[in-house]
Amino acid sequence: MLETRVGATPDDPFPRYGLALEYKRLGRSDEAVEAFVALGQRHPDYVPQYLMFGNLLEALGRAEEAIEVYGRGIDVADKAGDEHAGSELEAARDALQ
Repeated sequence: MLETRVGATPDDPFPRYGLALEYKRLGRSDEAVEAFVALGQRHPDYVPQYLMFGNLLEALGRAEEAIEVYGRGIDVADKAGDEHAGSELEAARDALQ
């Protein structure tokens, strides 16, 4: 269903985000990573993706990549004026450094 919705609403980031989270929940990590990458390319200003993508990368043992994702998310959150998301991303990044 989510895959169909992504195709039907390509300019809406939420279905892509939901698809990435569903892949993660199902343990389909490679597909989840691909979905997050696609989301980031198409909707780089969608703040919620960065924490969840970073968490996935951490769980996969890809700490350096997670730090990079968290850093991008901090920048996006700052530009969006989203202090709460920015502080969560900073805490996640700092825990890995």
